[in-house]
This record gives sequence, C-alpha cells and structure tokens, in this order.
Amino acid sequence: MTVPLSPAPENDDLDHPRSDKAESRLKRSLTTISVSVLPVVAAIIVGGLLLLVLGRNPFLFYSNVISHGLIGSLGRQESLIRMAPLLLLAAGLMVAFPAGIWNLGGDGQFVLAGVVVAALGPQMAPYTNGWILFPVLFVVAFAVGAAWSIVPGIMKAWLGMNEIITTLMATFLGLRLSALLVKEFFADPSTTVPQTKVLPVKDRLPRIFGTRVNIGLVIGIVAILGVHYMMTRTAFGLRLRIVGMNPAAAVHAGMNMKALTMSIFLISSGLAGMAAAVQIVGVDGVVRAEWNPAFGFTIVPLVFLARFNGPAVIGFVGAFAVLQIGGEWASRQADLPNYFVVVLVALMLLFLAVSEYLQSRSVRAGER
Repeated sequence: MTVPLSPAPENDDLDHPRSDKAESRLKRSLTTISVSVLPVVAAIIVGGLLLLVLGRNPFLFYSNVISHGLIGSLGRQESLIRMAPLLLLAAGLMVAFPAGIWNLGGDGQFVLAGVVVAALGPQMAPYTNGWILFPVLFVVAFAVGAAWSIVPGIMKAWLGMNEIITTLMATFLGLRLSALLVKEFFADPSTTVPQTKVLPVKDRLPRIFGTRVNIGLVIGIVAILGVHYMMTRTAFGLRLRIVGMNPAAAVHAGMNMKALTMSIFLISSGLAGMAAAVQIVGVDGVVRAEWNPAFGFTIVPLVFLARFNGPAVIGFVGAFAVLQIGGEWASRQADLPNYFVVVLVALMLLFLAVSEYLQSRSVRAGER
C-alpha cells in the first residue's frame, strides 16, 4: 500500500518567516529613525514659530545657520573643529548611559583635565616633540578625568548613592577647584590675566590637509566607533548593557557589579578628560580662570537622540556643531542672544521625552 506524498510546500510559504523577520527589522528601524528625527523636526518648527513671535524671519535665521555653519569654508571648518571634543564627550556617555549610570559630571571632569593639560603642555613642549608630548598629555587628561569620578563611583558602587547627585556635586567642586588652580598655582606670571601659560601654535595638534581642522576630529571619530564596537561586539560591552537593562540578572549571573560600576565611571570620565585635551592642545592652547564651555550637558540630548548608535552620534554631533557655529552668527544677525541655540536643543530634549512616552504607550497598547 502506497502512502500518498503530501505536496511540497510552496517557496512563498518557506520565505514567509524570512520576510516576516525582514519586515520586523524594517519596522523597528523606521520606528527608531522616526523617534530620533521627529523631535529634531518638531524643535526646528517650534523654534521657527518662536522666532516669528519675536518678530524675526525664521527662514532667514535657519538659512544663515546653514550658510555660516556648513556651506562657508570657514564656518564648515569651525564646525568640524567644534565636533572633536563633543565626540569624545559623547563616547563617554555611550559607555555610561546604556549601562544605567547617569554620569552627569562631564563638565567638571572636562574643565579640570583641561586646566592640568594647559599647565603641563607649555612646560613640556620646549623639551619634547609631538610624538612624546601629545600621548603624554592625552594620558594625563584621561587620568585626571577618571580620577575625578572615583569618589562618585565609590559612592555608587559601595554605598548605593544616586550618581546624578554625586556627579553634579563633583562638577561644582571641579569647576571651583580648576579656577583656584589657575589663579593660585598655574597662573602665567607674565600677564595680569588669571590664565595658564600659552601653548605655542607650533606645538599643538597637527592640522588636516592644510585646513584649520586638527587631528582631534579623527581621534573623536575613532573614539566613537571604538566605543560603538565595544558596546555592541564585545563581551565586556554586553556585560555593561546587561547591567543597564537588568541589574538583578547581572547579579544573578555572578557579575562583579562593583568592578563594573567603577570601570564605567573611569572609562566615561576619562574620555571626558581626553575631550579637554583635544580642545586645549588642538585649539585654545590656554585656560583662563572660570573657563567652562559647558559641553557636557549640551551633548546629553544628542546621545539620546542617536540611541547610543556610534554612526548616528557622529551625525547628530555634526548637525549640532553646524547649528552651534552657524547659530552664533545667525543670532547676532537677528539681534538675539547666543543661547537661542540652547533653546532649540532644549526643545529637542522636550520632544524626545514626548516621543519616548508615545512610543512606550504604543508598545503597552500593542501588548494588550
């Protein structure tokens, strides 16, 4: 007795699981892009309405931003220069935030490391060349930034204290300490202005292709891509993300939470210190008392908008640099304060929060 064979399944049926997975990936990608891009678009629109209320032409304002921050050669170079320290700060946050550590002490770590580098650089420069000077200054900057996070790290790892409070307090102390160091210990005796000695231009970071852009930009891009690879392709990065997603599961898996917490603080803060080295050794060459460009807080929303994705972070940081450089000129032309750009960044953060809320509500509704 012969058993009839069942007909072979159609190729379309075999392809369904694969097509469903591709469709699911595409849907997730589109959702991620929309959640990241829509807050930016909404902030630009609301910013334009605010300009109208203030009696300014929003189209002229935004065209001035683009023309002087991106299209013009000088403005484009300034935007690329501005990107370098921001990328290193962002790299540090890409380590901390996915691991569930809110290291908000970037400004204190940045400024304190910048003061030490600005004081040490002019002392070393006459006796060394760039092959020795630059690595030493970057290592020192990393060490200073990391050292300034040790106390908040210990308080978090061993005492369970909220790192938002401790890192903000450390920032306040770091800014005050850096001003004291400049005025009392590192002041240039040849001038009455409270500042460090000036690092000669010839001893600063090499420039790229004859432009004003220095290799700090390359260092920043490499740092971002390196952190992205570490967080997505290595066992150490996986452990950090597990700690951020489910600390209880990390403890159950036998992970050393204290060691991981300290590692997160040290790496994140060390990169903030390196960002200061790029700014001082590549651009400024000097630090004055009360110096604080406040890069640490402005970079936070960009990292969240990019969803901790390295290439996306580079894109958002580049767009912000154009907005900041071009926005300064556009604000002067429109007779507005320079911090109008900060208003736009605040709007982006606000709409990001709204977008996150709507997305989570949609997910909860879908689960029901």
